[in-house]
Amino acid sequence: MTFDALAGVLLIPALAACLLAALPGYRLTSRLNVLATFLTCATAVSLFVVEPRSGPYLLVDDLNKVFIVLTTFVSFTTSVFSASYIGHEIKIGRLKPTYVRFYHAMYQVLMFAMNLALVANNIGLMWVAIEMATLTTVLMVGIYRTHEALEAAWKYFILGSVGIALALFGTILVYMAARPVIGEGPEAMVWTTLVTRAATFDPALLNVAFVFLLLGYGTKVGLAPLHAWLPDAHAEGPTPISAVLSGLLLNVALYALLRFKMLLALNPAAIAPGPLMVTMGLISCVFAAFMLYRRRDIKRMFAYSSIEHMGIIVFAFGMGGPLANFAGLLHMTMHSLTKSAIFFAVGHIAQVKGTQKIADMGGLTVTNPVLGWGLVLGVVAIAGLPPLGIFMSEFLVVSSTFARSPWLTIILVFGILVALGGLFLRLNTIAFGEPRGPTAPADASYVPMFAHLAIVFMAGIYMPPALVTGFQNVARLLG
Repeated sequence: MTFDALAGVLLIPALAACLLAALPGYRLTSRLNVLATFLTCATAVSLFVVEPRSGPYLLVDDLNKVFIVLTTFVSFTTSVFSASYIGHEIKIGRLKPTYVRFYHAMYQVLMFAMNLALVANNIGLMWVAIEMATLTTVLMVGIYRTHEALEAAWKYFILGSVGIALALFGTILVYMAARPVIGEGPEAMVWTTLVTRAATFDPALLNVAFVFLLLGYGTKVGLAPLHAWLPDAHAEGPTPISAVLSGLLLNVALYALLRFKMLLALNPAAIAPGPLMVTMGLISCVFAAFMLYRRRDIKRMFAYSSIEHMGIIVFAFGMGGPLANFAGLLHMTMHSLTKSAIFFAVGHIAQVKGTQKIADMGGLTVTNPVLGWGLVLGVVAIAGLPPLGIFMSEFLVVSSTFARSPWLTIILVFGILVALGGLFLRLNTIAFGEPRGPTAPADASYVPMFAHLAIVFMAGIYMPPALVTGFQNVARLLG
């Protein structure tokens, strides 16, 4: 049964992609897209019930269960949002009906690629899956076929290819470090084998490998200064893809980085990966916080917010230890739910206003109160104000850091506060004041947005003991 559940996480999106590529019509394909992602999510949740078994290519453990369930759940809610969003894009003529078949098929291919990366037991297979996810999102970012969208897709492709090439070189170096100990062949790339023998690998090769892996997968995570593709991809692609990029694909690259961090930590002669991650995390947090003040496009602004929060998450995992790892997992989960909810709101706001320029928005709580107040709640959550879940995760990150490195805490809190100021400065322009710009009726599905915000609100007040125990187990696994 475990194999069936594990296979289902991969087979359902793969079969759905083939089916959606063959079927015409928007209404049918959008509903099948929602159904397929729901079935994938339900199958992923069943992995908590059945006893997982690992093989040479596929693996289920406490770490990737968290990522798989989070990925499939946000994929499902995003597909629900996408149905109403894409319908409006077809209605106004921005998206041709002939592209919708391609869009839904690629959506399922992306789900397959991300799930494969998360369950891969072979580090080479994991690299292939992340590359597949990258190429799929490149195609979806450019789906509008405008000059700006094609330029953003091309920029994403070039920078993503450089990053994935660096990650490939790092993966090869890990194989070279393992080969003298384990022997040649696929066995030297199997994760469950590597972790049992990592202490005997050549530390010099592991050190160089991790630098390349940090740069390569760090590009996918969106860490500064490797982030240049991310704001363009968010701004020019369809908003459901922005939600998937911020809420999910960045996490998949982070997952790969954490796997190799665990491997390096098992070798006592290798460098400590934590300081490198802490440095890049702090740079990303502070840099993105200041960049929020210069944004004029609402989707670009929240793209830089994603860079800031991925910096906080990488910083937490770089600090390490049970509390910091727990905080990093919680922050990653809360960020995925909150940022995707924000993009759900932003997508429909851009549709009713006919623009993404912040200057042309205003008085949204008056003209479109549900969308306006939904965005306000989302920004309050992402800014880390109590009693929402991100406040709890940031509080844990700050308190665990203060107990060990007070000077780092000052830099971290400074970045968080600067970002808070930037977000509320822009929010005041968008949500309050005199209404500005055109206003059209919102043909929107509000359920995904408020479902995410409700979960984030509950997490700030009460977390089920089973969830806390699961996160604690993963925190200990990360070391």
